[in-house]
Amino acid sequence: MAESFERSHHREVVSSTPANDKIASRLRGFGPIGILAILIILGGNFLTPPLSAILVLMWVKTSDTPWREIGYVPPRSWGKTIATGIVFGVALKFVMKAMVMPLFGAPPINQAYHFVTGNPAVIPMMIYTMIVIAGFGEETFYRGWMFERLGKLFGQSVFAKIAIVLITSVLFASVHYPEQGIPGAEQALMTGLIFGSIFAVTGQIFMLMIAHAAFDLTALWMIYYGLETRIAHLIFQ
Repeated sequence: MAESFERSHHREVVSSTPANDKIASRLRGFGPIGILAILIILGGNFLTPPLSAILVLMWVKTSDTPWREIGYVPPRSWGKTIATGIVFGVALKFVMKAMVMPLFGAPPINQAYHFVTGNPAVIPMMIYTMIVIAGFGEETFYRGWMFERLGKLFGQSVFAKIAIVLITSVLFASVHYPEQGIPGAEQALMTGLIFGSIFAVTGQIFMLMIAHAAFDLTALWMIYYGLETRIAHLIFQ
């Protein structure tokens, strides 16, 4: 009886494997099922980036896509990766605030987040936003998933990767415009180009997640303590 059950169970597993493989293949492709999966993930981003990122992880698992395809590659040293991400993110924010954005003619004060200045009540939600929504959500969606999908369409040539960096950076900038206006879109475009270029070369996303969170947390620190104008005028008066 036990042997009969085992043979029956084995036949069920074997017979279900081709069907599962077929669904996974369709999810990875660009037919009706693949396009539907793309639309669902895109729809999640309109609600909140963490939702789209979670949907991306579900898609990777269900479609049997290798995790490395979206940059989820364990680093050789987590300590070095975390330290590099923090230093890079903090330094990049200072460079953007003191050098790049003044050249664009951006105002020193980020009016969209001016309510944060001296307001401890909003800090917990802002920290969540910087780490979960921005660091995890946006990097998984705009860098990991979009690079994988566009890479399947355009290929992996140098010109294809340049096009993917440009496309994802423009899309990343566009979602910042409604809330932060032109200055916010300009900054997002520049950071998108930088993060996208690094991802195109390394294919690894965890350092970028940490750098993105560190970048935004540094911005939060500048805004909370009212340091934006002082830092924006460090080089250009």
